[in-house]
Amino acid sequence: MSTTISILADIPEELHDALIGYLDTHPDWDQSRVLSAALSLFLMQNGTADRRTTRVYLDSLFRRELPTAC
Repeated sequence: MSTTISILADIPEELHDALIGYLDTHPDWDQSRVLSAALSLFLMQNGTADRRTTRVYLDSLFRRELPTAC
């Protein structure tokens, strides 16, 4: 079971510009997918051993939809 939670984050303008540039050239990606992949990869690389984090990362890369809560 997976729940989606919205977050609001301030990021540097340069990072935002790079994200918009990437999304403009990769129409199959969206902001949520990029941020989910980036955050889950960061957590995996920095000691999170939770298999759910790995699942989110792989699902983001291969564009599998995460199961939604009933």
